[in-house]
Amino acid sequence: MLLDFGWSELMLIGVVALVVIGPKDLPKALRVAGIWVRKARTLSREFQSSVEQMIREAELDEMRQELKKATEIDLNKEFRQAVDPTGSLAESLKPPELPNFSEPTAVTADGGPPSATQAADVVATDTTAPALAPPDTVGHDIVPPKP
Repeated sequence: MLLDFGWSELMLIGVVALVVIGPKDLPKALRVAGIWVRKARTLSREFQSSVEQMIREAELDEMRQELKKATEIDLNKEFRQAVDPTGSLAESLKPPELPNFSEPTAVTADGGPPSATQAADVVATDTTAPALAPPDTVGHDIVPPKP
């Protein structure tokens, strides 16, 4: 960044430098001053580029974090929450519970359904099933019913 010097300020600095340094050593001083100016510009550019690099790295870190968050999203869960946030739709689509007809049912003394412990007792104690005898077909003619 250049300082805002006008021509009159530069002439004043030149006259003071000529008087203080002298005409013999002024060219050497100007070379040294030029070297300093070039180094200052180089340092300024390096500083600026390192600051820009730090900004890029910070932005990359932010992007990495956002990408990591995006990959950790459970799409099925997000979809379910977007479509059915209360869960009522999923509940209505469940198949109904059907009774198990293969288990024996018992009736209590009062005529109502048995409790869970009574039903377990009936199932546990009722281990014998009546044997079915084969039908007696000897000597009987099977006659179809009349329409």
